[in-house]
Amino acid sequence: MPLRILGYCLMPNHWHLVLWPREDGELSRFMLRLSTTHVRRRYAHLHDASGGHLYQGRFKSFPVERDDHLLTLLRYVEGNAVRAKLVREARRWRWCSLAARADRADWLDPWPVEVPRDWPATVDELAADELQRLRISAQRGTPFGSAGWTQRMAERLGLENTLRPRGRPRKQRKLDK
Repeated sequence: MPLRILGYCLMPNHWHLVLWPREDGELSRFMLRLSTTHVRRRYAHLHDASGGHLYQGRFKSFPVERDDHLLTLLRYVEGNAVRAKLVREARRWRWCSLAARADRADWLDPWPVEVPRDWPATVDELAADELQRLRISAQRGTPFGSAGWTQRMAERLGLENTLRPRGRPRKQRKLDK
């Protein structure tokens, strides 16, 4: 498969995917095929010919720096079932890449960073500031990485607006002279 799958977590009402495309447009094509196939199979399984929307909006994506930031994202994704209180340890959630790698799934791609030796133990914990930064990146499409890398990626990909505060800039008061 051309699109590299680094991690995933399937939840009862949503999923998380960490994908690494090889070329422009590949991510959108993959997500279109995946979501269309999922919707058709779901309606076929339910014997529901009415159709209609299943998803609330377009998928969310953001670029991630290939260093500890990628490991943070993978910890977030693979530990999702723990934060949702579905399991006490991420390794116990069988619908995620952590369990699939333990079962030696050959369809998962190798990571572009070294996997820490104690990886399963680190997945269950995620610092509040890391969680907050990841959620902002997911909501706004902001690149997730070091400050310099984030700025360079935002400029290169035309995402400068994701770095600015939301909303209208405050009016500046004129000082009386």
